[in-house]
Amino acid sequence: MVNINKSRGTLLSVNGKSNTIHRIGGVIVEKNKRKERRQAAENHDNSEIFYGRHVVMKIFKERKQINKLFIQKGLTGSGIQDILKTVKQQGIVISEVPKSKLDEMTNNANHQGVVVTLPAFDYQTLDDCFALAEARQESPFLLILDGIEDPHNLGSIIRTAEATGVHGVIIPKRRAVGLTGVVAKTSAGSIENVPVVRVTNITQVIEQLQSKGVWVFATAMAGEDMRTWNSKGSIALIIGNEGQGVSPKVQAAADGIVTIPMTGTTQSLNASVAAGVLMYEVARHRL
Repeated sequence: MVNINKSRGTLLSVNGKSNTIHRIGGVIVEKNKRKERRQAAENHDNSEIFYGRHVVMKIFKERKQINKLFIQKGLTGSGIQDILKTVKQQGIVISEVPKSKLDEMTNNANHQGVVVTLPAFDYQTLDDCFALAEARQESPFLLILDGIEDPHNLGSIIRTAEATGVHGVIIPKRRAVGLTGVVAKTSAGSIENVPVVRVTNITQVIEQLQSKGVWVFATAMAGEDMRTWNSKGSIALIIGNEGQGVSPKVQAAADGIVTIPMTGTTQSLNASVAAGVLMYEVARHRL
């Protein structure tokens, strides 16, 4: 959930909604709900899955856009080293998992310890976003998602982004859901009309946007009331992770902080709801 305009609570709660703490053999173990959400999103990672060492190497050579490489824990050999070398050169995300996970992903096929997942839709570039804004003769309006993990949230956000005239959605490579089949379905086709950019470092992207004259605003509990916020001109809006919000490092890189006022007892809004409220606030000044 996105905490907005309420007192900051601890990130760790005992038997709370965020985490569950229990003790095993004298060791405190945390069952983190964020990890569960990430696992659920990963299980629906892509509509396209390829496996086998020869096939994977061919994919690396022929296709630039790869979501993630899953590799079996403890796997060694020259063939694996070749794959890892290529992965390092291309900056592909690696997830080391048990053999049982790969068996599940491939329905017990002969995967040889390696599986790659491809995005349901191709990612675009920042230049594509600016080109779209220029084609529409509009000031750039961008959305930065700092670690959205739920594919339904991402799909809903993209759908609202298309409706409010957003020129591009920026997501990180790591610790976030990518363009999956679930995301595409939830977006109701909007994914085809909104460029989605996948980046390695969000703070570096913020600096790039600022150098192009884009004002970057994060969302947090303590900030300027959106009702008095000047959202005219070139704008990039940052929406944070469902459980943790915008990370401190990303928040520090922003030009300002925006808050959604709330009068009830609810301490948070769903990430896609918060994004929708703020996107329409920006769009209101552009209509």
